[in-house]
Amino acid sequence: MARAQFQKGQKVWVEAVGLWAEIERVIPVWAKGFDEPVRVTYEVGLGREFQGHELQLPESATSSGLGNWRVLRARNKWQDQNDCAHHPFPGSYPVVVTDEADWGGWRVPGAEYDRMPERIEEQARIIAAAPEMLSVLSQLIDSVDEAPGDAPPEARRLADAAKAILRRIHSQPMPQRRALPTERPQLAEPADATPSAVVKLDERVA
Repeated sequence: MARAQFQKGQKVWVEAVGLWAEIERVIPVWAKGFDEPVRVTYEVGLGREFQGHELQLPESATSSGLGNWRVLRARNKWQDQNDCAHHPFPGSYPVVVTDEADWGGWRVPGAEYDRMPERIEEQARIIAAAPEMLSVLSQLIDSVDEAPGDAPPEARRLADAAKAILRRIHSQPMPQRRALPTERPQLAEPADATPSAVVKLDERVA
């Protein structure tokens, strides 16, 4: 028996042609005497149907490609420790890092953290746990799809909700990048600037 590995609208890498495409239609192939499809193919707008092994999700869409997300503590530079005794961890604030070199990730401005530190601490823990939660959603979907007829109605409802969440994550269109200007804009000379003042400024810069 076969089950759908991708959903409509997902962005996938098509190995056979070497480009990205979007799932336009999920096509189950049925056979007489079987309650589940014997094969599932996908239409991605490239002239033919593709099988699941010919398509790949972006690395960032899989829990293994997300890496090790974790919460680190950064020193509070904008407040004295005596002024933030009401913080959960006085003298520091949470920083979520998503790179092995402790770079990237998520943080908030000091004023925002000071306004609601407990909420920010909780947000940091939730974000750091996101890869594990994505993995749980995928496992839930797989367990229900293996035998949808045997799954309780509540499990099927939760699996559908999990698919909707993953679809929102993986199908979000990226904004188009604006072309960078090819020439550096010329700065207008101040109206009260004298030629001698401009020359002296250029000499200092040089």
